[in-house]
Amino acid sequence: MVQQVTEGVSVTVETFYQPNQSNPVNSEFLFAYRITIENLSTMPVQLISRHWHIVDSNGTEREVEGEGVVGQQPIIQPGENYQYVSAANLRSDIGKMYGTYSMVNQYNKKSFTVNIPEFQLIAPFKMN
Repeated sequence: MVQQVTEGVSVTVETFYQPNQSNPVNSEFLFAYRITIENLSTMPVQLISRHWHIVDSNGTEREVEGEGVVGQQPIIQPGENYQYVSAANLRSDIGKMYGTYSMVNQYNKKSFTVNIPEFQLIAPFKMN
């Protein structure tokens, strides 16, 4: 599990290899990840968009951008958190992800960027 705090917003990431949805023979590896976004500030914030960098150990890098997360643009009140689960397909059994969320302070309507800490995606059989 990794965590980073930016502008009073904490992002924590947990990862899970999905063996039943992976096919190593065809270089298909699915990893799920749980993100917890906690508002440690005194103002409500809204997550507007995401920007991901997904890197395979074979050197392939993809960028994914879009509105919200899992179809939502949640408003997170001070002291509350928002959690979601998503997944990424890799072409190798080791990789990493990192990125940013674009957020808006709901009091003054100012935009700011929250860092998503870099996290490793490693199939358990590679850890021996």
